Amino acid sequence: MKRLFLVGTLAGALGAATAFAQPSMASAGSTLGTVHLAKKLMADGKPLAAGTYQVRLTSDEPKPGAGQEQGAERYVEFLKGGKVEGREVATVISAQDIGQIAKGARPKANGSLVQMLKGGTYWRVWINKGGTNYIINMPPA
Repeated sequence: MKRLFLVGTLAGALGAATAFAQPSMASAGSTLGTVHLAKKLMADGKPLAAGTYQVRLTSDEPKPGAGQEQGAERYVEFLKGGKVEGREVATVISAQDIGQIAKGARPKANGSLVQMLKGGTYWRVWINKGGTNYIINMPPA
């Protein structure tokens, strides 16, 4: 009986430690935030008009590239008036890893940032939801 209790306690502790170490990614269908696009951009090869959009996480994810972890990218949808106007791939980065990847201005907790990248060839839509970062790079239309 003691052995069963110890095994159960150890399994519970390991499960809690694993859950704590993983980023708290939002669940599919949840709203990541609201963004304002000042220019017309391309989303999944289709033009997305300038305007304010609600961004929602989907359960769809592209096939991971070589050396890429499962779940490192997810599709997000851009909604206006409750209607999906476009979708694009977002790179998912934990709060622990973002400092090694991104430099410069960052969105505040549960905020967003839309900025043109150097050279003007891409716009970065960056949403920080619960400490997990969702970065979407979109070319101008």
